[in-house]
Amino acid sequence: MQILSRKYNYILPFFALLSFFFVADGLSAQHRVRTYEDYIGRYSDLAIDHMERYKIPASITLAQGILESGAGLSDLARRSNNHFGIKCHQGWRGPSVYAADDLPNDCFRRYDRVEDSYQDHSEFLINGSRYKMLFELSITDYKGWARGLQKSGYATDKAYANKLIKLIEDYELYRFDDRKYRKGISRSERQSQRMRETAQVTWTHQPYITHGLVYVIALNGDSYASIAREFGFGEKELLKYNEVPEDFPLSEGDIVYFQKKKTRADKPYEYHTVQVGESMYSISQQYGIQLRNLYRLNKKSYEYVPEEGDRLKLR
Repeated sequence: MQILSRKYNYILPFFALLSFFFVADGLSAQHRVRTYEDYIGRYSDLAIDHMERYKIPASITLAQGILESGAGLSDLARRSNNHFGIKCHQGWRGPSVYAADDLPNDCFRRYDRVEDSYQDHSEFLINGSRYKMLFELSITDYKGWARGLQKSGYATDKAYANKLIKLIEDYELYRFDDRKYRKGISRSERQSQRMRETAQVTWTHQPYITHGLVYVIALNGDSYASIAREFGFGEKELLKYNEVPEDFPLSEGDIVYFQKKKTRADKPYEYHTVQVGESMYSISQQYGIQLRNLYRLNKKSYEYVPEEGDRLKLR
């Protein structure tokens, strides 16, 4: 990425011109599955409760529940209340049921209630030594949690992390990670945070140009609203430029564009090989491509989830 070497006041007129451009609304509000939304409505409070008690992001719990149980409609979920695909494993003394998975007759845990499945899921992660490093991550770092679950062997699916991230972003599950958790912040901390957000003396972000597009790199604690205030944009402008819905969370290192993304990548970027934890959206941001065009270039539907090792066309 090429650093923008000109002084800030030289690019302000450029920003003013850019403000006339818009992109289509983000895709996250489209192509939603009603059964998924019903599942979220039914179990979000339970996921939040477990986040409070065990520090597992509610977004991760809900995404895993949807993915592993088919939003509660899979045979395993309906017969055994097992919403997380947890197998018996050595030492399990509770009820069990057998079903085809990696083997024709794998042993899965059976529960009397769905709530028991959620409880066992939380304890399974907390007590599993291979998941220990996940609890060092921020409660809002759903991408880190998704990648960590796949790398730790929670599932053998090479697209497991990417599927979780897509569910979380498509259904805005990240909003549940802040709901009760942030209530624990003291009044003085909240006041200090508001002062930091409203104090606008100098720019704290360095603008850059890549692929012919002006952008900044998000810092820890940033939001689209705070970046918009800093540079004199409307928040809705930035949301449209970056194809995301309101309240979409920013992570440190994320790219925030100040103008409409392109229909295809610039040369020499012809192809991209998918890595663990990448989504179609994160790839579109990396190369400054409009998300819908990335799907079109690869002749994929919006339900497609890239797997590690997939080769995507960029132009």
